[in-house]
Amino acid sequence: MSRPAVTALAHAEPMVFWLDDPAAPAAEPMLVGDLAADLVVVGGGYTGLWAALLAKEADPARDVVLLEAQTVGWAASGRNGGFCAASLTHGEANGLDRFSGEFDVLQRMGRANLDGIEDTLHRHGIDAEFERTGEIDFAVAPWQVKELRVLVGQIRDHGGNVEFLDQDQARDCVDSPTYVGGMRDPDGVAMVHPGKLAWGLRRACLDLGVRIHEHTEATGIAKDGAHLRLRTAYGSVRAPKVVLGTNVFTGLLRRLRHYVAPVYDYVLVTEPLSAAQLASVGWRGRQGLADSANQFHYYRLTADDRILWGGYDAVYHYGSRVRAEYEHRPATYRLLAEQFFETFPQLEGLSFTHRWAGAIDACTRFTSFWGQAYGGRLAYVAGYTGLGVASTRFGAQVLLDLVDGVDSERTRLDFVRSKPLPFPPEPLRYASIMATKWSIERADLHEGRRNLWLRTLDRFGLGFDS
Repeated sequence: MSRPAVTALAHAEPMVFWLDDPAAPAAEPMLVGDLAADLVVVGGGYTGLWAALLAKEADPARDVVLLEAQTVGWAASGRNGGFCAASLTHGEANGLDRFSGEFDVLQRMGRANLDGIEDTLHRHGIDAEFERTGEIDFAVAPWQVKELRVLVGQIRDHGGNVEFLDQDQARDCVDSPTYVGGMRDPDGVAMVHPGKLAWGLRRACLDLGVRIHEHTEATGIAKDGAHLRLRTAYGSVRAPKVVLGTNVFTGLLRRLRHYVAPVYDYVLVTEPLSAAQLASVGWRGRQGLADSANQFHYYRLTADDRILWGGYDAVYHYGSRVRAEYEHRPATYRLLAEQFFETFPQLEGLSFTHRWAGAIDACTRFTSFWGQAYGGRLAYVAGYTGLGVASTRFGAQVLLDLVDGVDSERTRLDFVRSKPLPFPPEPLRYASIMATKWSIERADLHEGRRNLWLRTLDRFGLGFDS
């Protein structure tokens, strides 16, 4: 391990930068006793918050209760990089591969969804540090340049506003010796503060009369006449309709375990850059950035000019286990620090202040899927696979359509009606994920060439490539 990386990590605190804020709101009281409601929302991440808010905006008289096992925004919604993308399909390449017949419709809906988020923030006075910066994907190897050229052409053929960057143009945007090309999307991605977004949506829900109970885990669900009853440690909620947005926490609905694999993603945040350090990097547009390798990094500037740096080393644990001790992995932090200074050698001497991880609800199609249970009285969404900051709003709209029995343009989409292939049971699940991770790493080292394992996955529509 290089000395700059060792030194840079010396004082990095094991905490989430976005949630390390004295302005974080005090928790709402846990549920004690038995309640009745018109709609119960399980999960206080973005999906649940959007579902509660949209339900109350559509019908202010609707009695909505939201249950959160920890605190609002505690899990993936507070631990991500803050990339708020218009794409509903985990990027255009994934959308073109899997939903080519609906791609144009999904792109239109995705842009409307991002506009809807911006409008909601304005209407409710939510300061989530929303910046419509766009994004640049950088090629860091010649084979990636070829792939980006093809993707730019495909997106433009569908009316997309993207631009190919040659090496000089890429390095003029942001200065790194690793860049050999790029693709710029000027307006399809915004940057947000994930914690402030969750807290702002929480306040808007409370203002509209949503009853939120934090530190209230839903431990079971059962039929209760024409209703469903959610059990908690000290009470219950009875309602005719339930929506579920619990990410990797699949305990309430066993079928979700077959479709979701929790994968840990690791993140570092630097101290604020000085004016000279920021000038040495460029980055005048403050765009969200990523490289276009299979094992990729994502990075962005915070409001106070820190660099958030994450990705690359996604880690799965046998048995789909989710545990607090998995959130701190020194080997991954060392690797990320080394790769940071390879990308920005001019920033040697910069220190990291925060390090953390979060579990991503990965699925085999790399983008969200929906379903219903209990005779349609419960609707769920899962599988965002790490790009859900914006698409959770769309996911919540679909949930409400499903649980209310609404026939809409959204619910008629094959994107919504279809499901990913399930993961195999253990030990095959672990073996297949490890084989895939090894194979995509080899592909990155061998000009993107996909081995027999990856080609087999492609043939079955799994297409693991990130």
